[in-house]
Amino acid sequence: MAQGISISATQHIDLLKSKLGRELRLLENEGIDIEFKEKPTGDYKYLNCYIKDSGDTSSQKDYRSIFSYYVADVISDLILGYWESYIIKKIILESYYYFEEEERNTILNYTLGLTNNTAEISEVDFHKLRRKTKILNKLMEYLKNNDRINIDGFIRFRLKDYMEELYDMVEKAVDEFMMEREYKEFIQLLRYFVDIQESRLEMVHVIVLNSGVFKLLDEKQKVINSEFLEGYVMDLIDSEINYEDLLISALISIAPQKIVFHRMDDNSAFNSLTTLKNVFTGKVQECSGCDICAQYRQ
Repeated sequence: MAQGISISATQHIDLLKSKLGRELRLLENEGIDIEFKEKPTGDYKYLNCYIKDSGDTSSQKDYRSIFSYYVADVISDLILGYWESYIIKKIILESYYYFEEEERNTILNYTLGLTNNTAEISEVDFHKLRRKTKILNKLMEYLKNNDRINIDGFIRFRLKDYMEELYDMVEKAVDEFMMEREYKEFIQLLRYFVDIQESRLEMVHVIVLNSGVFKLLDEKQKVINSEFLEGYVMDLIDSEINYEDLLISALISIAPQKIVFHRMDDNSAFNSLTTLKNVFTGKVQECSGCDICAQYRQ
């Protein structure tokens, strides 16, 4: 009697059949002959996969085990490659419906960046392999005792840990999106202050010392007089504030036409430089080495 597995799903059945067909052709050399029968029913499509009877009953159990592995492997790849983005989009739509469509699309892209972990190629491979291994093991365990599988239902009821992981990733993406949005709003506010502020100096040199402390010089390379900063410093003196906040406040109060940024090493104050470039659009120049840099490095 022919053995088989009946697979049903609301989507990607044609792709499943194509991928299974390619993979299972490798089994022909093992004497395993597979037959497919496809049938649509309502919202679901069914793909019935049969191992044709070879007449050798002693090998049927082994055939079934090998066959199940190939089916589980292809389904796990499809879940990661196709269902995953659909599931994430659905989570965002259901849990964060109050965002605009464009904002939800941005959150989707942030989440997909987390699932793919684009920081390092090796990390991408590791995170995907870890998720695939979890899904594959669950599928193999299920197919050991079942010859019918509904992929949509399997994801919903049998992959709860995987679903929770996707929910966590969406939540992290929303946090990242909110921080990015707040940062942009903050930058816009600072730009407004710069635009309405009367310029008090033509040029300011910002020297970033290795300790993280900033030093401000005018175009004649003299330390900027406290009279330019007095009001802001008094406002900030009792606050919990870092050097970067103080620097930006000071520069807004001066509103220079040009800012030259001097760093003592390539890694120092990168965030400060980025923020300044965003606030003082077109007015910030990064120094690649000059007499001022040489003097303060000594």
